Amino acid sequence: MTQAEQIEVSSSLSLGQRIRELAPGFSVSLVVAAAATFLSEHYTAPVMLFALLLGMGLSFLATEGRCKVGIEFTARTVMRIGIALLGMRITLDQMTALGWQPIVLVITLIIVTISVSMIAAKYMGFQRLFGMLTGGATAICGASAALALSVALPNHPQKERATLFTIIGVSALSTLAMIVYPMIAKWLALSPQEAGIFLGATIHDVAQVVGAGYSMSAETGDTATVVKLMRVAMLLPVIVCAVMITRMQGSEDIGKRPPLLPWFAVCFLLLACINSTGWVPVMVQSGMNELSRWCLVIAISALGMKTQLKELATVGIKPIILMVGESIFLVLLVLTVMHWLF
Repeated sequence: MTQAEQIEVSSSLSLGQRIRELAPGFSVSLVVAAAATFLSEHYTAPVMLFALLLGMGLSFLATEGRCKVGIEFTARTVMRIGIALLGMRITLDQMTALGWQPIVLVITLIIVTISVSMIAAKYMGFQRLFGMLTGGATAICGASAALALSVALPNHPQKERATLFTIIGVSALSTLAMIVYPMIAKWLALSPQEAGIFLGATIHDVAQVVGAGYSMSAETGDTATVVKLMRVAMLLPVIVCAVMITRMQGSEDIGKRPPLLPWFAVCFLLLACINSTGWVPVMVQSGMNELSRWCLVIAISALGMKTQLKELATVGIKPIILMVGESIFLVLLVLTVMHWLF
């Protein structure tokens, strides 16, 4: 047997062994994700929240045994794949169709909300990076942004617990917003387009934006979805800023400086550019979006398994006040900017 053949056989054996190591943890994460999806569809509640809670109920699987390695892989690598595939939701035409005002609105709310969140977090005794995590989740796209920012931020003993708390909080607030914010839009007598801009700029998760928008009218739903996708597009520059902070502050903790643009962020940008060409068939686009959703739900299931319930019970009232305050601040900021721009 030649040396090349020996290397090929060795690689095949290593790959097979790696798959066998990862399969138990990934499989149980997939089962939890499927159960969470079933419950979400039948009880109209956020799938991310169900995935987290079900995962935390199986946290003993991540501490030892055959599932541990696969759960670690799923919470890390599968999460990055799901974030990268979010790029297939966005096109440049969608972002320019409503004119320049919504673009200015989205950029303003992202910068101001995250900045104020970091300052408020520091004032309340947290690290500024926790404010970036909660502020990014509030200002961009809920649980998906929390996951993406968590990956990009420096390693910290409390990072996973902070991420899980942020996902739970932003999912609960997003569900509440889906019910309350359309009432606010009607009370303020906003036009269908203005209501769509308001809902798309304030509700955290994409699914809740769609539900709230189309519950009012088709025009409101269409506008809300496009504005929401503009916020999703801001995920990339925010990730770059988070990684720059990691490069400046995290070199001692993690041994080496991470790349300025992580591979999942590069894939996110490439897929968004490809999707903007209009060459991607609708069936392929829908399939990629569904795959992204499944990857994120599976990853959150694994992340839930890595967290002990008693750890979340120790967070106290301050983080809750911070996230509620961020959501209220975002509503007031959007209404103020809309008053000046529209």
